[in-house]
Amino acid sequence: MDIQNDHRYAINLNVRGIQPSATLRINELSNHLKSEGKDIIKLGLGQSPFPVPDRVVEALKEHAHEKDYLPVKGLKGLREAIAGYIRRSERMHCTWEDVLIGPGSKELLFMLQLAYYGDLLIPRPSWVSYAPQARIIGRSVHWLPTHAENNWQLTAEELDIICRDDPSRPRILILNYPSNPTGCTYTDDQLLAIANVARKYKLILLSDEIYGEVHFEGKHKSIARYYPEGTIISTGLSKWAGAGGWRLGTFIFPRELRPLQDAMAIIASETYTATSAPIQHAAIAAFNGGEDIDEYLKQSRRVLKVVGEYMHRRLTEMGAVVQKPEGAFYLFPDFSGFREQLSRKDIKTSQAFCQALLENTGVAILPASDFGFVPDHLGARLAFVDFDGTESLHLAGSDYAEQELGDDFVKQACPRLVLAMDKMEQWLNSL
Repeated sequence: MDIQNDHRYAINLNVRGIQPSATLRINELSNHLKSEGKDIIKLGLGQSPFPVPDRVVEALKEHAHEKDYLPVKGLKGLREAIAGYIRRSERMHCTWEDVLIGPGSKELLFMLQLAYYGDLLIPRPSWVSYAPQARIIGRSVHWLPTHAENNWQLTAEELDIICRDDPSRPRILILNYPSNPTGCTYTDDQLLAIANVARKYKLILLSDEIYGEVHFEGKHKSIARYYPEGTIISTGLSKWAGAGGWRLGTFIFPRELRPLQDAMAIIASETYTATSAPIQHAAIAAFNGGEDIDEYLKQSRRVLKVVGEYMHRRLTEMGAVVQKPEGAFYLFPDFSGFREQLSRKDIKTSQAFCQALLENTGVAILPASDFGFVPDHLGARLAFVDFDGTESLHLAGSDYAEQELGDDFVKQACPRLVLAMDKMEQWLNSL
């Protein structure tokens, strides 16, 4: 039988050739290598190392019996809790009717592109799934240039240049900050300037703020403050509440974009129907906050800041060029300074670099080519998450509660990250 001509294998052209999500792929590869007895330090998948807060876990247990289908847009009590969270954190007008709940912000982003007929504007580098989602749907993707000296952040000037050639074209701009993959964020002035350009061209601005609560100084601000009528805020439980596998995300819409929210709800009604009932009930506890959640976030930020600073310093000392993170749990080092040595070993792409690093050291990271760069850009994304988050929070809140965290804390709480830096440094020096 000729499989190529068998109608059962007539795969949609938009899907052919797309590889599984890079972050999930590296996680599965790491787990496979570990199952073979190899010691793999997992710095590929950006999964929060911290546990789900106790009160939120208890809320899930209490609501495990909830079995009814919930409204497509989400449980009213949860939507009210999220609206209250936005009013507290951003001091913005928000009602429960502005909130849409989905099984992860990733699914909501996919539905947004399906519902809105416009091109996708993505600053490079970007999270690995933005562009593949657009390709699956059949949308055009325009990469926006950024530069290392500007922390790989989009400037208002670059955005204006892209938009001015066809000012009336419908477009969605995705802004993700603190950034995956760089850990960098925007200043108020930068956000205001970008907002002004977005308003000028009537862009739909999807502000991916999934890492907002893990801004190291707790000072995250949404660009929705400056462009409220055109900004959709995206957040969820995965990165600041440690609940990636719970799969709960939310979009907060301005009233002006209610028709878009309604269109997405129609798609939801014909696809996933509703988000898990027990998860939605439990999430109310997270978004309502409280002293325990505040303490959890305070210690999470302390830990991530000191670990990020340690990893940044170690990478810089070993010869990489890397921006200092301001939030999240990522670094985006550039190893171009080793190009000549790597080339002698026939390592000429970021993919080959990461493969060689994994084979020689057991350290798993992701190549820059997964984040929108050409193959020979010798950069990579490193997620500093391979440590015991429960133990680190306990240490930070007890033995180290009254002192500034430093290298001693990192060595005690995150020995595998220290080992990863030692292994990487030794390998680079051996080239």
